[in-house]
Amino acid sequence: MAQLPLTPLGRIIKSGGAERVSEDAKIALSEYLEQISEEIAILAMEHAKESGRKTLKAEDIDAAYRNFY
Repeated sequence: MAQLPLTPLGRIIKSGGAERVSEDAKIALSEYLEQISEEIAILAMEHAKESGRKTLKAEDIDAAYRNFY
């Protein structure tokens, strides 16, 4: 079940060039973004732990994102 709000996702898809966006498309994007976000969060937490911290920082997210792609 999608946790991200669908209306902003529809706007994101439209900014990518879509004229119209179905509810199914918004839900699908939401599910993929949630999966990717969770994977990045896991990598970021590993980075924070390697740095000797329990607190996740923006730099951990940045490092995880760079390593994700």
